Amino acid sequence: MYYIVYGIFYLLSLLPWRVLYFLSDGIYVLVYYVFGYRKEVVMGNLAIAFPEKSEEERKRIAKKFYHNFIDFFIETIKLLSVSERAFRKRFSSNIEVMNQLYATGQNVQVITGHYFSWEFANLGVALDSQYPFVVVYMPLSNKIFDRLMRKLRTKFGTLLVPATEFRRDFHKYVHDKYALILVADQNPGGPDKAYWTPFFGKPTPFVRGPEKGAKVNNTAIVYAHFYKVKRGYYRVDFELVTTEPKSYTNGALTKLLVNKIEASVKQIPDNYLWSHRRWKFQYDEEKFGHLMIH
Repeated sequence: MYYIVYGIFYLLSLLPWRVLYFLSDGIYVLVYYVFGYRKEVVMGNLAIAFPEKSEEERKRIAKKFYHNFIDFFIETIKLLSVSERAFRKRFSSNIEVMNQLYATGQNVQVITGHYFSWEFANLGVALDSQYPFVVVYMPLSNKIFDRLMRKLRTKFGTLLVPATEFRRDFHKYVHDKYALILVADQNPGGPDKAYWTPFFGKPTPFVRGPEKGAKVNNTAIVYAHFYKVKRGYYRVDFELVTTEPKSYTNGALTKLLVNKIEASVKQIPDNYLWSHRRWKFQYDEEKFGHLMIH
């Protein structure tokens, strides 16, 4: 069954970009206007993030988000067959920031949020990074599609670590030096084990793992901002945050990174994944006040 599914998607990926974007525009109409996929979640999130904007302004952001959202899936299919040469024409980054760190011998954590297109970024950075490029991912429940995505994501050399095995097996995936990529705006497993800090003005829990891991392993922290230059063209800008994570008090590094994620979202709001319930946990001062980082 896997090979049948793979064959179908591979054949679809051979269609020209312009044909795929024609399909994307049609799917957008169905998803936004007919089915209204997670529209309440999207509009609710935008109302929290941008209370100063009018309803019409938020709707415009939502429509652009849905276009980007559908493009993301269509482009991901295209990546199955795209050649390295063709891909390089569509992706750029200031990878020299990473390679300069590599020369120092220090390992690095790259922190980012759910921006489009993380699949482009995954492939593109792995091509030119001197570090072995290690990505923590959540396995899909459907084993066929999980295998398909693993094949795609490792196309240009990325090493994948299942989040379910990270603590136990991380040492199996790394060499003497590594760059560990973490999407830091995931909802934590439990709000009582997180750092709470304002995100768009609303108390929000964030996982402690990135900060804790950086301090334990003395890894440099780099923030990655994704830009959608235009349809099918992306850029990643890396920013060195610190080479001394231990110099930060508990929670301070997490708050700094959250602020950077928020700034990136404000800069290009339609490029963020608004369809997940980022504010599903409610803040309780009595329960979580001691975890709040101001």
